[in-house]
Amino acid sequence: MEGRSKSNKHWAAAVSLIAASVMSMGSIQAKGVSDADIVKDAMTANDVVSFGMGTQGQRYSALDKINTESIKDLVPVWSMSFGGEKQRGQESQPLIHDGVMFVTASYSRLFALDVKTGKKLWKYEHRLPDGIMPCCDVVNRGAALYGDLVIFGTLDAQLVALNRETGKVVWKEKVDDYHAGYSMTAAPIIVKGMVISGVSGGEFGVVGRVEARDALTGKLKWIRPVVEGHMGYTYGADGKAKEAGVSGTTNATWPGDLWKTGGAATWAGATYDPETNLIFAGTGNPAPWNSHLRPGDNLFSSSTVAIDPDTGKIVWHYQTTPHDGWDYDGVNEFVSFDYVKDGKTIKAGGKADRNGFFFVLDRTNGKLLNAFPFVNKITWAKSIDLKTGRPVYDDANRPGDPSKGSDGKKGEVVTSAPSFLGGKNQQQIAYNPKTGYFYVPANEWAMDIWNEPVSYKKGAAYLGAGFTIKALNEDYIGALRAVDPVTGKIVWENKNYAPLWGGVLTTAGNLAFYGTPEGYLKALDATTGKEVWQFQTGSGVVAPPVTWEQDGEQYIAVVSGWGGAVPLWGGDVARRVNFLEQGGSVWVFKLHKS
Repeated sequence: MEGRSKSNKHWAAAVSLIAASVMSMGSIQAKGVSDADIVKDAMTANDVVSFGMGTQGQRYSALDKINTESIKDLVPVWSMSFGGEKQRGQESQPLIHDGVMFVTASYSRLFALDVKTGKKLWKYEHRLPDGIMPCCDVVNRGAALYGDLVIFGTLDAQLVALNRETGKVVWKEKVDDYHAGYSMTAAPIIVKGMVISGVSGGEFGVVGRVEARDALTGKLKWIRPVVEGHMGYTYGADGKAKEAGVSGTTNATWPGDLWKTGGAATWAGATYDPETNLIFAGTGNPAPWNSHLRPGDNLFSSSTVAIDPDTGKIVWHYQTTPHDGWDYDGVNEFVSFDYVKDGKTIKAGGKADRNGFFFVLDRTNGKLLNAFPFVNKITWAKSIDLKTGRPVYDDANRPGDPSKGSDGKKGEVVTSAPSFLGGKNQQQIAYNPKTGYFYVPANEWAMDIWNEPVSYKKGAAYLGAGFTIKALNEDYIGALRAVDPVTGKIVWENKNYAPLWGGVLTTAGNLAFYGTPEGYLKALDATTGKEVWQFQTGSGVVAPPVTWEQDGEQYIAVVSGWGGAVPLWGGDVARRVNFLEQGGSVWVFKLHKS
């Protein structure tokens, strides 16, 4: 494992060069949180200014005051309730800067809190119209900081920028029509002074895309659709759109006109790698779910796409589930890391996909380096062919064509694993360069799934499928797993009765923090998986923890509040965990001083 820690040195050198480059670009520099601050976020201890605790999304901190020995003294400092009746799922990652925490909450709310006391400094509550159509609860996963602004997306598909000291609206831009099913739940990221965001709504036949806007003004810089056949655009200083080329080749992998409502929503956001100057965005399921209506690979759905931030062009793509027929969104985050094998270091990225396979790609060109299961049961494919990069399908486990059924209304029912909620869903993985492991919040479940006839209608669900989700084991569904990306082995696991739906934080203190729907924030030894600490937060944890240093002390924070897709879509699994209580609060911890 020793050789893998070299990534920190490579990263530090690259960051120094990139930060210098950013500062000399000649553009107007933002006051407050700068481009250089964001690029260096993973290496600075006193704040968290980006989703993923660094643009590469590793969710790793070099802080080690809280470690396997001192963890016994970790105690709560304060807790703050989001209040009201607007509880539901709380999936937000807090940001911390200048002694202030910025945290979003359900129903498109944003709070500014004093990090030492939890005192509310201000609250913004977005006025949501009637008729919003979020697929998977009224969640929000976080905000972005730039200059004196805090920026986040809303359930009615708007981007809102607030003054971070006062909470007053500085700019607000409509992204798309919520009547057509568009919404926004992901945390945006900042790249070179631009706010990068995606869209939600794949179950309503929206068209997935990635957008770049001037972070200080909200004005569009470029749009890149991630459904083949749609035109991309760049925007000049006058705001006028200029065609920037069609994504892919029209009708090459989509038949007829189905690409026009093709889904592939970019609902989980993106990461950015300064070393390669690429944005990595995951794309969701193609629409409709009924795959027999759309023969072909259906690019760029269920994929990772690499986008040049300077041009908005797709540089490479890798499709994890070509011709997806199971709702295996490829939105899962692509985390940059150095892949060391046979003495050679490759700039790589890791992704725990909803389809149950973990993928390692060369992040410079998208070439497949390794692929292996991180769940115990996968039925839709037998393996991933490492030479072709394509799955070896088990054709008997594709839901049947309803047009060939006895009544033409229901295709053959198949049992597929994992379920469409995924071997991993929105819950974020973490990578620790000291151990060389990825920490994956995995789930073991299956589904009975069948196809049905369907046609597109604006604002209506566009599935063409029915399903029932079921657990595979009596004693557990979730399992936090340490995965070695080189060997493809699961090194250890910690099982959990309910599905895991919150992200992971890992630290130089040899710890992996994560939450459970039963309400616990837990810490495990990152090398062995042994549980060394837990705390009951009062409601399910479906959000990623963060850590930072304040006045020489290390803090941990996590949002608590059960919800998300499982209680809404989980069927038998939802009934199995219907004892779980909703909530809405943020908890902060530090070491007790004797």
